[in-house]
Amino acid sequence: MTELDLTVLLASIVAGAAPIVLAVLGETISEKGGVINLSLDGSILLSAMVAFAIAYQSGSLFLGFAGGALVGAMMSAIVGFFSVFLGLSQVAVGFVLTLTARDLAYFLGNPYSRLYGPQTGLWPIPWLQDIPVLGPIFFDQSLPAYLSLVLIPLVWWYLYRTPMGLRFRAIGENPEAAYARGANTRAIQFWYTVLGGLLVGLAGAAFSLCTKTGWGRPQGAEGTGWIALAIVIFGGWHPVKTALGAYLFAFLQIMGIHFQGWWPSVPAQVFQVAPFPLMIFTLIVMYLAQKNSAKALNRGSPWLRSVMRLLSGSAPAGLGRSFRPD
Repeated sequence: MTELDLTVLLASIVAGAAPIVLAVLGETISEKGGVINLSLDGSILLSAMVAFAIAYQSGSLFLGFAGGALVGAMMSAIVGFFSVFLGLSQVAVGFVLTLTARDLAYFLGNPYSRLYGPQTGLWPIPWLQDIPVLGPIFFDQSLPAYLSLVLIPLVWWYLYRTPMGLRFRAIGENPEAAYARGANTRAIQFWYTVLGGLLVGLAGAAFSLCTKTGWGRPQGAEGTGWIALAIVIFGGWHPVKTALGAYLFAFLQIMGIHFQGWWPSVPAQVFQVAPFPLMIFTLIVMYLAQKNSAKALNRGSPWLRSVMRLLSGSAPAGLGRSFRPD
């Protein structure tokens, strides 16, 4: 058994979690406005394929990321149009779309399977990368990792500390009341859903151009969209807590790789699949612990109640509900 370097482990978690952080932040934005985007998994795969294909053909990482973001935004626009404007079931539209996008990604991406293409690589920040411990973890990373680290506080600040974020969350809680106060409810829901999809598209691009470079079947990103949906739910629809859930999943994936080296007699497929059920189990345990602790501390000290309120979360009241102004 080899000894793990803690700094390397933490740096690997930050790097490996970057696409998942982007995906959960995108889904959090969408669901905060009341729209469930179940196309997440298919969107990630299709964005990953398109991003790799464009980057491979053009030699431009920028165009690759732009293409992936555009695909994610278009997928979410379809979900938003059919669910927000036509009033169709958000769950049904998203589920059909994710299956369609998954098959389309593997069909159209077949010519690019197992090809070597452009990679983002590391972009160390001068001087900051030399800070002991923190430098290698946070300042010697790829561009998607930097973007994910910046977006976590930015999304939190926008949603909870700005008037626009407050109005947006009000629509997710009660679209009828927001409409009565003059808000263009359906347009706002639609465009924030598109914005969330753009981040999901960037997540897909980050997979094929950075984290799990290349394209193939199966793609290493497959199934990540469903995990991201679960993280958003059990993270209480809060950008910081969902990001922490993404880092936890990345930790489980990395430890699975190390366990594979420690126990070579166990089939590799076991360690590749294990992080998914382990993550779901961990999230369920955390959720149940939160509920039980909240009940036990209901009559406790004020600071304990404040901590539990910080850890807990609830779905927007208008989540998944179609709104018709007429």
